[in-house]
Amino acid sequence: MQLSDLVDRIPEDRRERARIALSAAFGRSPVTSLEPITSGASASSYKIEVGGRLYLLRLESSRRDEVRDPCRSYLCMRAAAEAGIAPAVRHADPAAAVAITDFVSECPLSDYAGGTAAVVRDLGGLVSRLQAIPAFPPVFDYPSMIGILLGRLLDSGLFAPGLLDRHRKGFERIREAYRWDNETLVSSHNDLNPGNILFDGNRLWLVDWETAYRNDPLVDVATLSTFFAASPELEVALLRSWLGREPGRLVRARLGLMRQLVRLFYGCAASLNAADTPAGMVPAADLSTFTREQFRDAIAQGRLIAGSPEAQRIVGKMALANFLASLATPEFEDALVVARA
Repeated sequence: MQLSDLVDRIPEDRRERARIALSAAFGRSPVTSLEPITSGASASSYKIEVGGRLYLLRLESSRRDEVRDPCRSYLCMRAAAEAGIAPAVRHADPAAAVAITDFVSECPLSDYAGGTAAVVRDLGGLVSRLQAIPAFPPVFDYPSMIGILLGRLLDSGLFAPGLLDRHRKGFERIREAYRWDNETLVSSHNDLNPGNILFDGNRLWLVDWETAYRNDPLVDVATLSTFFAASPELEVALLRSWLGREPGRLVRARLGLMRQLVRLFYGCAASLNAADTPAGMVPAADLSTFTREQFRDAIAQGRLIAGSPEAQRIVGKMALANFLASLATPEFEDALVVARA
């Protein structure tokens, strides 16, 4: 099959961008396979083979907002690749919003030597390496971005009136207690969910740099703790690996508050992403939804597609429910006191 035949599988509105990028990256070398990757909500991605090697062709959507900007995200992606944190970049054209990188053949994290504790330890080290490279370009502070998203969600009609009032009040309390310091901001991925962390059988890679920018050092750590450090022991192991020393009370308190901001970010962003679906058009009367285990089972069994609007809707409700539950804990109140002090 010729290159032109394979590229015809790509939707017409993105086809010419793909042709130009493939030609720029590989010249006349033939593309011998092209396979769509269905996971992911913000780009069209394809596994391609050229010269017996696998690559990832990623075509961004035309959507732009306060954060999504290929000029910045591709710069961040290249810097991370040069530091050995992200796969090598073979082509990146921010004007066309298309990139080609090495493809990571993924192995399950359950096969990781040393188990979950080793995964958490090595992810902490990877974030520490990321934060050591020159700081990414800034966008604006994380709490402000979450405030914008929360405002949009409150005005969206996706949830019954009053259902998110406690979220707004909780967010305001966190914002008041969490001191923001622009002088301490570092290179940050900002979306280290499990789908953006790949294990190739030997090591871990961070991928999908669409929302990368300069941010508070604890944002990536809090995101990892949300998805990977379910116990206090794992949380301490993550912090120890990231810091290179034992974490103090202030760091743990600020991590707890930042984890709440991360939950609210995912709750707002995922809910808004699913807003145009039929289910999203009906205001939710409550936050009842899947447990994390039920969600994982639904994905594994094919009843849900990762990144689909329906999955996004469920993720949003899960995150909002977890945010609300954590507001009611003594640990949250203690974290507010320590962070203010």
